This record gives sequence, structure tokens and C-alpha cells, in this order.
Amino acid sequence: MTIDKGEHSTRTIRRPRTDAVRNRERVLEAAKAVFSAGGPEASLEAVAQHARVGIGTLYRHFLTREVLFEAVYRREVEQLADLAEQLKAEANPVEALRRWLRSIVEFVATKKGMSAVLALAVNSSSELSAYSFERLTKAVGALLDRPVAAGEVRADISPEDLLRALVGMCYLHDQPGWQASVFRLLEVFLDGLCRPASAKYGNGVGGGNTRARRSSKSALAR
Repeated sequence: MTIDKGEHSTRTIRRPRTDAVRNRERVLEAAKAVFSAGGPEASLEAVAQHARVGIGTLYRHFLTREVLFEAVYRREVEQLADLAEQLKAEANPVEALRRWLRSIVEFVATKKGMSAVLALAVNSSSELSAYSFERLTKAVGALLDRPVAAGEVRADISPEDLLRALVGMCYLHDQPGWQASVFRLLEVFLDGLCRPASAKYGNGVGGGNTRARRSSKSALAR
């Protein structure tokens, strides 16, 4: 009987912890959606409503708007790093790189919506800025190494160059529908990074060269 009580006690202790973790994740996911759509002016009440939790639950996890913004930002960075690890198993290294870079565009969309308040957090915490840049640079570097080693992508671009170029594309577009424009630019950019078949195989201009180039372009189009 004593053991049963202990087991019951363990269950009653663990259940709130599980619920708390679940609620925190729901708030973060809701905040990502609400801030991306409504920008920094979006209310925390809207976040709580979207997450289907009470405003008190939200404040128990995130005392201020800045704390919530920073948590969303860190969560997105970690998810991008995890995605890079998963994509390293992708058979086509160029396609893996392309998928991850498209995810960066979606990340910037979230960050744009939060930029006004997030800037306060980033400026007051150089650790946050350094942490995100290091994590994302390492992630894209791991994905860039594979196509470079396979001779499919030119070797004279660094992970930092690639990341800055893509983020620059995103911040040059502020009009509605800007993500679609950046996705098109990304395809052009990747096409330019891919080495011509003549350089890759040492062939002249011929049928085999053309087939290789078409294969590379079809991979990017998927």
C-alpha cells in the first residue's frame, strides 16, 4: 500500500510538470504565429487566446513581452539547427541546402514581426546575438560542406557569406508577399552557386554536359 501511495504521489507530481511543458510549447508556437502576422503590436492576450491558455498561464512562463520574444527566437534557432542535422541524411546535398535556406526565410519572417522588441533583447544581450549567429553558421556550414565536397557547389563561398546574403535578400523586401519574391531570388542564387557541369566533370560543351546541368536544375526546382 505504501508503494501504491508513492506511485500515486509520483503521478500527481509529474502531471503538472508535463502540462507546464506542453503549455509553454503551445504559447511559443502561438507567439510565433501571432507576432509574425501582427508584428510587435500584437497583444499578449492574442497570444494566450491563440494558444488556448489563460493570460495568467502565459505570464507564469514569460514575465514580459521581451522574455517571450527572446524565447521564440531561441526556439526557432534551435529548430533550424536540428533541421540541419536531419537534412544531412538527405541523398541530394543541394536539395538539403535548398530546403534549409528556405526555412531561414520563414525564420526571418517571424523575426521581422518581432524585430522592434527583439532588438531590445539583442542589443541588451550580445550573448543572444553571438549564440544565434554561431548556431546558424555552424548549421549551414555542415550542409554546405557536402555539395562542395561532391563538386556540385563552388567552394569559394563561406557559411557566413551564404547566411548574410540570404538575410540581406529578406530585409530588402518589406512589401506584402515578400517571401515569394525571396524564394524566387533564392533559386537564382542557388543556381549561380551550382558549378557548371563542364567544371564539375571536365567535359566540353556536349550532350553529357547538358544532361548534368539539367539534372542539377531539376533538383532545385523540386
